[in-house]
Amino acid sequence: RNGELPGNPAQGLRAPKAPRKLPQVLDADEMTRLVEVPTDGPLGLRDRAMLELFYSSGLRLSELCALRWRELDLAESLVSVTGKGNKGRIVPVGSHAVTALSKWKSASAGKSDAPVFPGRGGATISPRAVQLRLRQLAQQQGIWKRVHPHLLRHSFASHVLESSGDLRGVQELLGHADIATTQIYTHLDFQHLAKVYDAAHPRARRKP
Repeated sequence: RNGELPGNPAQGLRAPKAPRKLPQVLDADEMTRLVEVPTDGPLGLRDRAMLELFYSSGLRLSELCALRWRELDLAESLVSVTGKGNKGRIVPVGSHAVTALSKWKSASAGKSDAPVFPGRGGATISPRAVQLRLRQLAQQQGIWKRVHPHLLRHSFASHVLESSGDLRGVQELLGHADIATTQIYTHLDFQHLAKVYDAAHPRARRKP
C-alpha cells in the first residue's frame, strides 16, 4: 500500500568484510642494509645489537624493552621472553645477533639483572625512544619506508615463512596464541611466489 514494503529487504544480510590490509615488510636486502649500521662507539654497538635482535628473533617492542641480560643465553644462542598474556617462550638468536649482543655487553658492562637496553638512569628503555631511534636509523641507512618495531617483526615472520614454509613454527616463534593471527603471513608469502611465477613462467610473462 502506498508503495511501502512489508519489511526490510536487507534484514539479515551481512555487510561484506573489508579486505584485511597486509602488513608491509622490508625485503632481505633492505633488512641487511638497516641492521648493518656503523658500530663506532657505544651507541653504535647498542643500535646494532638492538636491530640484530629484533630481526633475528622477531620480538615485540615491549619484549625487547623489558629484556634483561639474565634472560639471554648467548652461549646457547637463546632468549627467554614473556609475551602477551604473561606467556613465556624461548626463541633462537642468530649468530650475527649473538656477536652484536656480545660486543654490546662488553661495552656496557651489562650485569645479569640489568636491562639489555637501558634508558635514562639505568631503567629499561622506553618504547617511544626505540621507535624514534629506528626511524632515525632507517633514514640514515637510506630506507624511506616507515620503519617501526612491528615492521621488523613482520619482516622476520615473512622471511622465515618464505624460507621454511612452516606456519606452525612461525606461530611458535612469534608467540601467537591463535594460528589465525599468523596466517596473514601466508598471504605475503603467496605474493612473493606470485612474483617469482610471473617473472619465471614463460606463459605468465606479460607482453610489452
